[in-house]
Amino acid sequence: MWPLVTVYMHNYLHKSLTLAGLTLLAMSVFMMLGNYLGGYLFDRWSPYLTTIISVLISTSAIITLIFFHGWPIFSILLLFVGFGDGCCMTLLNSYAASIKSRSTRAIFNVLYIGQNIGIVIGTLMVGFLLKHGVTVVFMVTSLFYLTLLIITLIDFNVAVDRRAPTKVVTPGAPPESNVNKMVMAICGVVLAVYLAYTLWESVVPVHMTNLHISFENYSLLWTLNGLMIVFGQPFVNRVSTKVKLSTQTYVGATIFSASFVCLIFAKTYPAFIFVMVITTIGEMIGFPGIPAWIDSLSTPQQRGKFQGMYNLFMSCGRAVGPLFGGIILDFASYWGLFLLAAGLIIIFMIILMIVNRSQGMAKGTN
Repeated sequence: MWPLVTVYMHNYLHKSLTLAGLTLLAMSVFMMLGNYLGGYLFDRWSPYLTTIISVLISTSAIITLIFFHGWPIFSILLLFVGFGDGCCMTLLNSYAASIKSRSTRAIFNVLYIGQNIGIVIGTLMVGFLLKHGVTVVFMVTSLFYLTLLIITLIDFNVAVDRRAPTKVVTPGAPPESNVNKMVMAICGVVLAVYLAYTLWESVVPVHMTNLHISFENYSLLWTLNGLMIVFGQPFVNRVSTKVKLSTQTYVGATIFSASFVCLIFAKTYPAFIFVMVITTIGEMIGFPGIPAWIDSLSTPQQRGKFQGMYNLFMSCGRAVGPLFGGIILDFASYWGLFLLAAGLIIIFMIILMIVNRSQGMAKGTN
């Protein structure tokens, strides 16, 4: 959806990149509302019914887009897609964190692989389907959402343990205020990382087409990204279990930020392939450990709240990213935008490292 929105609005509806960024911003604001509401209802109402309603909202909007995709109805319906998807993202993470049969880290790694299989299929398909018309794209997308609805109805009606654990005072355990500060610091990195990440989905495809590289070739970059994650993530998972979640996050974020410095010099398709490889390596190392790190700091009663915060800041980054990119490009060049994106990630990561050290929470799995 994300690269489709920018390219469709800019190349087909003939709207500016700034307006496309505003559309994605509005969509992401509604996604953030969904993130918060999904976590709230997971903790206080029926996770199953909340998930069904969320999927129905997104599915209905996508089906409507098959028939109405002009301006401005296109952007209005995206708000409903964003809200429903936002709820689903938090609920999915909250369900995953509730599983007791395997470690949280292993569960989020598997979840991450599954999400990227979706990226392989979705981005590859949209790159080749768009030339047949946006109606075809939304018809195929609707089939995937209907499949999600069926999976939700069949498999998500399960009991979720939300009982508060017995309070055990552990010597040296951080107080709750410190936990909140840590989660906020982690979410700051999430904000910066996903702000930069959306540049790949919004600005980079336009940048590549301006360099006379086809949208189909751009889509193949995401296929490469997904395949690397599907086949490389199990190896990364085995290695990452030997290091702290904090170290995993720092290393991944550093490599990810370095990829944007490399992006400054990319002018040919092989160069973009190289940069995507660097981006994916940083993503594989850093991204899966973040929700696991947050979950390790939470109690069962806070699970929905903290996973909601994680998804809220992720959606906020995705909201600000396209608009941020469009505005910067109105006043500066692509290399200035990419350098600024890399700098923001490093700044927020340094803040996280300072908070982690000052709160004395770098022990154990953290």
